[in-house]
Amino acid sequence: MTHPEIMRALTGLLLGMFTAILSSTIVTNALPRIVGDLGGGQSAYTWVVTATLLAMTASMPLWGKLADLYSKKTLIQISLIIYAVGSVVAGLAQSPGMLIAVRVVQGLGVGGLVGLSQVILAAMISPRERGRYSGYLGATFAVATVSGPLIGGVITDTSWLGWRWCFWIGVPVAAVALVVLQRTLRLPHTRREVRIDWAGAGLISAAVSLLLIWVTLAGDRYAWASWQTAAMVGGALALGGLFLLVERRASDPVIPLRLFREPTIALTSVASLFIGVAMFSGTVFFSQFFQLARAESATMSGVLTIPMIAGLFVSSTVSGRLITRTGRWKYWLVAGGVLVTAGMGLLGTMRHDTPYWHIAAFMALTGLGIGMMMQNLVLAAQNRAAPRDLGAASSLVAFFRSFGGAIGVAALGALLAGRVAAYTDDGLSRLGGAEAQAARGATGDGAIPDLNALPGPLREVIESAYGHGVADIFLVAAPCALIALLITVFIKETTLRTTTDGEPAKS
Repeated sequence: MTHPEIMRALTGLLLGMFTAILSSTIVTNALPRIVGDLGGGQSAYTWVVTATLLAMTASMPLWGKLADLYSKKTLIQISLIIYAVGSVVAGLAQSPGMLIAVRVVQGLGVGGLVGLSQVILAAMISPRERGRYSGYLGATFAVATVSGPLIGGVITDTSWLGWRWCFWIGVPVAAVALVVLQRTLRLPHTRREVRIDWAGAGLISAAVSLLLIWVTLAGDRYAWASWQTAAMVGGALALGGLFLLVERRASDPVIPLRLFREPTIALTSVASLFIGVAMFSGTVFFSQFFQLARAESATMSGVLTIPMIAGLFVSSTVSGRLITRTGRWKYWLVAGGVLVTAGMGLLGTMRHDTPYWHIAAFMALTGLGIGMMMQNLVLAAQNRAAPRDLGAASSLVAFFRSFGGAIGVAALGALLAGRVAAYTDDGLSRLGGAEAQAARGATGDGAIPDLNALPGPLREVIESAYGHGVADIFLVAAPCALIALLITVFIKETTLRTTTDGEPAKS
């Protein structure tokens, strides 16, 4: 494809990517209101996010494998339709359970949009030139991430719209993307007889789901050291073992195990797992910090996260262009790991009364680091994959990133609930008397509190508890970023290929 043809097709891809990211970020600042209106608590808050990440994570390897076998254009259009249908029904949800179930459907579509965008980009453009265009994907991710919370906040705060429009507003964008892709995307496709590895897809989905259910409920419904933990972890390990056995025997495995024999693909996948924890924890829990620790509106919560998104936007765009110009990519990964680790560690020191410019600087560091790592980890893996495995390799890295995000959001959400409860109890014990007893009755059911309905002393206790609790989340996520940094150090830099159908580059 020529550059003008690529840019026209890329418009449809970017619209699809924008739609996918928007579905995750537009509800971020609306979640306290959504969960409160539907009568849910911290567990429901976490699962509204985790359900989408779970479905996206579990389906991504299957989308990637299908992309190696069938028309990529048809597949991404199907994923857009699935997303649009899920979005319409999500806006009609009447309970936390219904919303969580429909978010799973949304996640299936988002998994196709995120995974297939990378695959189609790789099919159109050589690795050497791909950095330039990957920067557009990174920039779109940044724009969707920053505009999503802002749009969601405005919609939630607008009385004649309401939070349900947070789900419906993405449907027209998906429709436009569908039309643009139909008119502009032209990719060659060779049909061949295949068998879809449904058993492998089902086993990996079941194993991931069981792990996520465990980390969400442990410490709340049952103790971490309990028979439930043993059963769920043991079950997940058993399902994982069966998955490996099935993949070794499958004629067309959903995740070809031979990919892990290539060190670059294996290391970038594991690094993506840990960077996913940092990336998703930053986007999910900041809304609770600004709304519940600093009493900001949903709209302002989006505005206040701009430093992080601006950093991501700048670093992903600049690094992509410079990689295309120089052909060097490893030092961007290492530098990004350093910045993410530093940013997450510094965010762990914030409190509800920390000056905003401190928080803004910490967010900017984190965003700069994520922008340098996110797309470039995929680029490094794609450069080492054979043409027949391009879709599987691309989706593998994205799968581990989403898996890390899903595990991180579930585990950190459970940790946040426990830390907030502990800090609230400490604050109430200092209040003493009948006021503390009444406060415990008002906050003891785990529901998301309404700060405007609380008296001054109790409101200060809740704000302090959420400020300190969210900071603890970042302190836990910082070592994950450090592990990702250490892994990137061992990734061997190779020359970027200049064609889309050549063999992997030599060292």
